[in-house]
Amino acid sequence: MSEALIMTGRSIRLSRRNVDALITALALPVMLLLIFVYFFGGAINTGTQYVTYVVPGVLLLCAGFGSANTAVAVTEDLKGGIVDRFRSLDIGGTPILAGHVLASTARNLLATALVFGLAFAIGFRPAASAAGWLAAIGLLVAYIAALSWLSAAVGILVKSPEAAGGFTFFVSFLPYPSSAFVPTDTMPSWLQGFAAHQPVTQVIEAVRGLLLGQPVGTTGWLALAWCAGILGASAAASGVLFKRWTAR
Repeated sequence: MSEALIMTGRSIRLSRRNVDALITALALPVMLLLIFVYFFGGAINTGTQYVTYVVPGVLLLCAGFGSANTAVAVTEDLKGGIVDRFRSLDIGGTPILAGHVLASTARNLLATALVFGLAFAIGFRPAASAAGWLAAIGLLVAYIAALSWLSAAVGILVKSPEAAGGFTFFVSFLPYPSSAFVPTDTMPSWLQGFAAHQPVTQVIEAVRGLLLGQPVGTTGWLALAWCAGILGASAAASGVLFKRWTAR
């Protein structure tokens, strides 16, 4: 744990020094929320105030973008030779990867706070209880951690930071065929099945229901199951892939 925290501090310091990437990570959620609410919101009927509907989707879109950048950071470490130096200091692969995941979670929580602050300023009025807020934030953290571990596995698997950047595009696109910005029943029939049952929709619907003080039924458990499954499989795959990489 102490080694993982040291690696987390290192990753956060690297993020702080990369000013361009940090500004992009913090400005992107702000711009997306304003674009969807003021450019498209007037033309979309969701049965409720659009800012209320769209906030969970923007949160997950930006969480996916921020988490996917972990793939690039891991690949850069592996290709840059710093991992060999860490191994010579008897630091294992788990603390190195966990440091990237924890740093990703911290960065994404900062972006989440910015989205909530702006959303309140432009009319977002959730009705969640204290327990609802805790559950929604906990689910967001679980989603960020799951995607960050998946990104770490991808970062070991790919050959270059440029290839890892392609994974960022895939994760950022995934919220669009979901209930993030429009109800899934407004989509073409051939797309509705995927959109309604993919993991992003489950997480969005659970977070939306919790923030609005509405019953989430089995959606919350499905969302947690998806997050736990992705996190567990990705963490295990990361360990196996890291051992194979170090054995070369």
